[in-house]
Amino acid sequence: MSLNQWPYEQKKIVFSSTFYLSLSFFISVLLLLKLARRTKSKTNLNLPPSPPKLPIIGNLHQFGTLPYRSLRDLSLKYGDMMMLQLGQTQNPTLVISSVDVVMEIVKTHDLTFSDRPQNTAAKILLYDCTDVGFANYGEKWRQKRKICVFELLTTKRVQSFREIREKEVAELVRWVREASWSDASYVNLSKMIMLTSNNIVCKCALGRKYSGDGYNDVKELARDAMIYLTAFTVRDYFPWLGWVDVLTGKIQKYKATAGAMDALFDEAIAEHLGVKREAEHSNRKDLVDILLQLQEDSMHGFQLTKNDIKALLTDMFKEVRRVVGHKSNVEENDINEMKYLKCVVKETLRLHPPTPLLAPRVTMSSVKLKGYDIPEKTTVYINAWAMQRDPKFWERPEEFWPERFENSEVDFKGKEYFQFIPFGFGRRGCPGMNFAIASIEYVLTNLLYWFDWKLPETNTQDIDMSEIFGLVVSKKVPLLLKPKIFSF
Repeated sequence: MSLNQWPYEQKKIVFSSTFYLSLSFFISVLLLLKLARRTKSKTNLNLPPSPPKLPIIGNLHQFGTLPYRSLRDLSLKYGDMMMLQLGQTQNPTLVISSVDVVMEIVKTHDLTFSDRPQNTAAKILLYDCTDVGFANYGEKWRQKRKICVFELLTTKRVQSFREIREKEVAELVRWVREASWSDASYVNLSKMIMLTSNNIVCKCALGRKYSGDGYNDVKELARDAMIYLTAFTVRDYFPWLGWVDVLTGKIQKYKATAGAMDALFDEAIAEHLGVKREAEHSNRKDLVDILLQLQEDSMHGFQLTKNDIKALLTDMFKEVRRVVGHKSNVEENDINEMKYLKCVVKETLRLHPPTPLLAPRVTMSSVKLKGYDIPEKTTVYINAWAMQRDPKFWERPEEFWPERFENSEVDFKGKEYFQFIPFGFGRRGCPGMNFAIASIEYVLTNLLYWFDWKLPETNTQDIDMSEIFGLVVSKKVPLLLKPKIFSF
């Protein structure tokens, strides 16, 4: 039978099959050509060394539960600049564990390394990444960071919150004193310090502590947000499997937390506007007051939206949670004379930085770094934990030895000494550093001034310093200590 004698339906099936087969072949050829060009372009680049990869997942399996430790171990074998492939994302990942490389970035390429990767959780929780921490570099980001640096977190503004810190730390001392009178064998100092930290940031940012159920909501929401921002989300590494996150309920959890935080900020903003209209507000301003005033004045050359204000408030919670004579009380001015205490704080931040893997960056263009070609849109991790234990820069790097800072000019400002960068560096350095240091020094001073401390009698071993990785690293086992009121 000739082709002309075939029934119409049979002709339709044959031609349809032939068309789709030809189309599939054509698409396959295009994809292969594209892959070949990409492979050729990569082979022409002098890329940093890379550990062996597995099919599909690439180097994901080498991150481990404590990535900063796993990546440091890999760097000892493959070098302090390593290129990784995480999942099936198109963009590579660069891991840097070198003080010299960071110094070159700051002095020559800081702008190129100023973008941020924006993962699924950050987009949901941070108003589509319109905050300072996760927003891409640009004019709006510069204006918002200027607000943080020159309006919200100046040295003068941090000092204006002194009374809040004093009241909350006095409350902490009262809790510990009452616990020392009881028959309890210990106090959970980790929990108490976190409670105080949350109280301080709530009062400074929102004007009140949100005690009772409201406070519990704030505490849980802040904790959940910190966990979700570094949680493994399938679509971030395997875009074509994004439906898995919906199926497992992960996206719904992110949205529920984001919705609850949004409602909390709406409530706080409404309260402040109501009090302002009634002309009852005190002269001591919290961060919501300042942001609302900036919105009204349209300062810094652009208009703050309501979501901008809420995104900046979210940043305040994230940054502050990273760290927290014989007188009737300890004054903050006394701390300036406590040189050794400042050494202890620095040494603690050296050995246990709150963010051992600094928040990742993304290259805005291709760049040459230490002789290697770094492509555009490369995600970059800086392993501060490895750098702060590098024996090339630190004597006895694994020891807790505060005296190393006594006659040292090394500071944590991230401007000159890049072997010590617990708060980051450059344009993307942490704007909340002054706030954090003021809080932790004042808390620590009072706990040491009023009490002697010892391990519970049932504890015959050293303190467990194991950690849990997240946006901010925390102790896996809470710090349990027995307080004794110091007798002057």
